[in-house]
Amino acid sequence: MRLSKLMAERGLCSRREADLYIERGLVFVDGQRIARLGTRVHPDCRIELAQAARQAQQRRVTVLLHKPIGYVSGQPEPGYQPAVTLIRPDTRWRDAGGPAFTPGHLKGLAPAGRLDIDSTGLLVLTQDGRIARRLIGDDSPIEKEYRVRVQGTLSASGLALLNHGLELDGRQLRPARVDWQNADQLRFVLKEGRKRQIRRMCELVGLQVLALKRVRIGRVPLGDLPLGQWRYLREDEAF
Repeated sequence: MRLSKLMAERGLCSRREADLYIERGLVFVDGQRIARLGTRVHPDCRIELAQAARQAQQRRVTVLLHKPIGYVSGQPEPGYQPAVTLIRPDTRWRDAGGPAFTPGHLKGLAPAGRLDIDSTGLLVLTQDGRIARRLIGDDSPIEKEYRVRVQGTLSASGLALLNHGLELDGRQLRPARVDWQNADQLRFVLKEGRKRQIRRMCELVGLQVLALKRVRIGRVPLGDLPLGQWRYLREDEAF
């Protein structure tokens, strides 16, 4: 299989990063330097990155943002700003610590997953292709947890459907964990993130979403991060 694809599948980097490392001669397969794009290798081969590539990865940052309503996750839409515009020195959470902010931390910083314009909560932006792939790959094992305030009547069969049995756009949804937190708020735990998925799931069982907030991605909670502020992912944290 292609070396770059195998590197991405193993979580060494993204495919785009793999191609860059290969072009620069920073990838070794079974001890041999590989510098030709498109090289095919055995799926069981041993892959190593040169020290320069490992150091470059260590310098990349990942940002946790408490996204407010009115900001889009990725590409800007008319009249709205992308969430990355909130990553500024004056919006950094003072209690979080971490490295000194530099403009270089904005280069290549991209959202690892979506959070729609009408929702709030934890949004991850990263320069690290390994983290991006782990969070947004089709086979991602990472849970995303939400608090969803709803309006309407939900039957026991409707709740069962939210947990497993619904489909969107002709495709079956993965099993979820959905339960009541209080009289008007549901907790959703998903391992996928189709466009406006929770809102559409609720519509299918007769509920209207009044507010939606993401409170956890994997093992990283939103915690006390204030609305509209951000912090760096700490070295002792992992999704």
